[in-house]
Amino acid sequence: MTHNAGLTLRLQRVLRAPRAVVFRALTEPRELAEWWGPDGFTVPRVESDLRTGGGYRIAMQPPEGDLFHLAGEFSAVEPPARLSFTFRWEEPDPDDRETAVTLLLRDLGGRSTELVLTHGQFATDERYALHEEGWTQSLDKLERLMSADTSG
Repeated sequence: MTHNAGLTLRLQRVLRAPRAVVFRALTEPRELAEWWGPDGFTVPRVESDLRTGGGYRIAMQPPEGDLFHLAGEFSAVEPPARLSFTFRWEEPDPDDRETAVTLLLRDLGGRSTELVLTHGQFATDERYALHEEGWTQSLDKLERLMSADTSG
């Protein structure tokens, strides 16, 4: 089903790590590659020019199938509080369009950080659901990573 006004995904997590540590996990290529993507996917390469107006490109490898890429430009880089960027598949599905992602980080007392993600607007329920699943699984991995890093 297509929605004329589009669909915007909103997810929230509380991560057991200081805000600066979470921001680094969102922006440093080696750290991003550890948690990015749905379950079973790997990230063999992340290119990033982390500045407003800079670009990024992420190579994603599914468990079965060919490597594919997503890319975009950073529209806001405000460490450690905010990161915004465009998101586009390099070989998009016919129902894909360039979308916008914003990640807001709120300090919850030094050892915990609230992450609020918004991503949209999507053209169809199917594309919304695909991204909801991908982000949910990715943030699950980030949450486990942050908990492991702070528990030792």
